[in-house]
Amino acid sequence: MVNCNPETVSTDYDTSDRLYFEPLTAEDVLEILHVEMSNGTLAGVIVQFGGQTPLKLAQELEDAGIPILGTSPDAIDLAEDRERFAALVNKLGLKQPANGIARSRAEAIAVADRIGYPVLMRPSYVLGGRAMEIVDSQGQLENYIQTAVQVSGESPVLIDQYLRDAIEVDVDAIADGTDVVVTGVMQHIEEAGVHSGDSACTLPPYSLPPEIIAEMERQAEKLAFGLNVKGLMNIQFAVKDGLVFLIEVNPRASRTVPFVAKAIGKPIAKIAARVMAGEKLAALPPIDRNIAHIAVKEAVFPFARFPGVDPVLSPEMKSTGEVMGIDSDFAMAFAKAQLGGGVVLPKQGTVFVSVKDGDKATILPAVQELVSYGFSVIATSGTADFLSGHGIPVTHVNKVVQGRPHIVDRIKDGSVDLVFNTTEGWQSLKDSASIRGAALNGRVPYFTTAAASVATARAIGALRSRNLEVRSLQSYYSGSHA
Repeated sequence: MVNCNPETVSTDYDTSDRLYFEPLTAEDVLEILHVEMSNGTLAGVIVQFGGQTPLKLAQELEDAGIPILGTSPDAIDLAEDRERFAALVNKLGLKQPANGIARSRAEAIAVADRIGYPVLMRPSYVLGGRAMEIVDSQGQLENYIQTAVQVSGESPVLIDQYLRDAIEVDVDAIADGTDVVVTGVMQHIEEAGVHSGDSACTLPPYSLPPEIIAEMERQAEKLAFGLNVKGLMNIQFAVKDGLVFLIEVNPRASRTVPFVAKAIGKPIAKIAARVMAGEKLAALPPIDRNIAHIAVKEAVFPFARFPGVDPVLSPEMKSTGEVMGIDSDFAMAFAKAQLGGGVVLPKQGTVFVSVKDGDKATILPAVQELVSYGFSVIATSGTADFLSGHGIPVTHVNKVVQGRPHIVDRIKDGSVDLVFNTTEGWQSLKDSASIRGAALNGRVPYFTTAAASVATARAIGALRSRNLEVRSLQSYYSGSHA
């Protein structure tokens, strides 16, 4: 194993026979391989388990005569190259959000006008969603090009139609050229537009109809054969108005693999490695992902260690870890995941609600549920008018720009126990940053998407109605309560 980060394997001394802590550059890796080849014949190299970096090495290694086990470098490039991939998607008859590539400011404006705002902008070949942004207007687009990226023929920007309020889904699969096994379908709790590494997600999906799940499985199989995948692949879909859109495909292990393996109790990485080495899925232990429990992944954020950072979720990845909550139902599994991530949900107190117009109807049942548990509600003017119009007793509180005493004062005074705050547009995001900052500093649980707010209300209900139970992971696989 070659790993440039000693921390990631410091606990597993028996992972490999030899472990090299060296930079992941073609020069360093080739030197290591030459040393290994002096001991015997090199069967090949697996590049699917290290994210984007080793994928980029695959072509150079193959050019140097090193066999790549599993998916070929050409198939990897097919998934990575926008124009080649778009041609494959059209050939397979799948849907993608409208998209384009811009190599200049003028091209970017023209592409965004053709697609229609809002659009998702990012540099090509991006890692961790860096410099990705949801852009609502031409003014914001021009600011993005001036401040965030260098646009040129060598480094174009990718522009995608942003599917507002779509449900994002991660699908993991293993393919061997003959068979495809879907190992996990994970529904994101936050809507599309939040980086998949930052979004809480559930396995199995908690609100998607069976026919949508079946359609994603069908598309995963077509893509695996179309890309000639041997080993693991991860696909991100967005579901909007009953339609399935393909966002992207990675012919490698995603960060979801350890979570899926723990949730279903199957050694996915080991099975995939054997497939890459030439074995067939039919000859390996079957992977059954029909489980009787729900597993919720929650991201863990370092915001408390970085004063002044706005903790709102965006396409740019900000999390530094993740935890898993597991239970027989979604609400309690979500509550456990919050607890694991260091968020202690209140069972009573005052909830502050300030949400964008498009979220008001979504968040209404959550607020009604909290009121039924005895919570008091405070809200800024627009949200307060909406809630009181639906019969919810609510106290109006000033926005920061409306003068004191305002909501940030209330949070700092310790009289707010829970914050639901969603924003739309650039200015609104800037205006509400101090609210999220005050909640963070005061260790007040805050949720910046409507879907997570609704899940939180359900989780509080679960915590109020029954005690947390602790069970071994293995007992969920066996179905016993031992």
